Amino acid sequence: MTATLPARPDAAPRPVPWRRMIGITWRQHRGATAGVAAVLGLLAVWLWINGTSLHNTYTAALACHPASSAVCQNLISNTFSTSASSRFMSNKGPGGVLLQLLPALIGAFVGAPVLARELESGTFRYAWTQGFGRWRWALAKLVLLGGMLAAATAAFGAVVSWYYQPLFSTGDQAAGLYQSTPLDTLFALREVTFPAWTLAAFTIAALAGMLIRRVVPAIVATFAIYAPLAIATGAVLREHYLTPLTTHSLTPPGTGWIIGQWWTKDGRFAFSGPPTANLFQYCSSDTSGAVVKGGGGTTETVPQCLAKAGYTMWTSYQPASRFWPFQLIEGGWLLASSALLIATTVWLVHRRAA
Repeated sequence: MTATLPARPDAAPRPVPWRRMIGITWRQHRGATAGVAAVLGLLAVWLWINGTSLHNTYTAALACHPASSAVCQNLISNTFSTSASSRFMSNKGPGGVLLQLLPALIGAFVGAPVLARELESGTFRYAWTQGFGRWRWALAKLVLLGGMLAAATAAFGAVVSWYYQPLFSTGDQAAGLYQSTPLDTLFALREVTFPAWTLAAFTIAALAGMLIRRVVPAIVATFAIYAPLAIATGAVLREHYLTPLTTHSLTPPGTGWIIGQWWTKDGRFAFSGPPTANLFQYCSSDTSGAVVKGGGGTTETVPQCLAKAGYTMWTSYQPASRFWPFQLIEGGWLLASSALLIATTVWLVHRRAA
């Protein structure tokens, strides 16, 4: 007869390994992740197909000579005005608006159900007693799903940057037709900021789901928080990441992000904004209103005209060379905020009474 030792009364079951938790998390949320992958994949294919034509046209325009000829000037403008790609060439167009909504849409619809669905249906009582531990259960879900979203949107952000590359090209005559600054146009959709904003929306939604315990209200709350944050960042915060440069050149950098302009006379502030009233006082406008007629029938710009009257134009701007530092700054504080939101959500899960 074999003797057996009695079980220790204080023995506790071993916790479920992390790899098991990762597998369970994947099976529970593979539908949402597959949907995100499908949407991003379809958009990426669309951008790739149309972007190839767009880049070929741009290359042909650069090779066209002489650059000042009507044929060369019309080549690229006619193509962009008639192609399907033209709808996505502006951040204010329907394509740009759709792309800028993606981080909020992905984050809200994936993040809100992560915890809210379990709490709303009551299945959390079963999940929290299966050897995972409630805080490990929440942490595994948030970190795994957040990492997958960040990786997918970073790859998509690279495709977006490639697609819009002609929009930010400099140093040639063709770029002037649609040149813009990379610091303010579609800045939140690039390789670093796109996944950072998506992760921020995801963690906001997860925390809202934990607090509200309902999926749909958590989605609504996510949009209500995300929208003011994104607007305030683009309108106020982003331009102050680094101290703007100031110049009194009559031709400020075309690729820089113009923060503000003002005029001085005799070393004192005169006015800010467009000099409409002063334009008619010192110069006569031509039919376009953007160029004025100088003496002797010569043509000059508004700053040149007012400079003769003793005015100096000052421009505050962020140079385009600060694009990557700005990307890292914005991505950094968004990542730190997301980590804080995850920690807060896990703490609330740990503290919540079953």
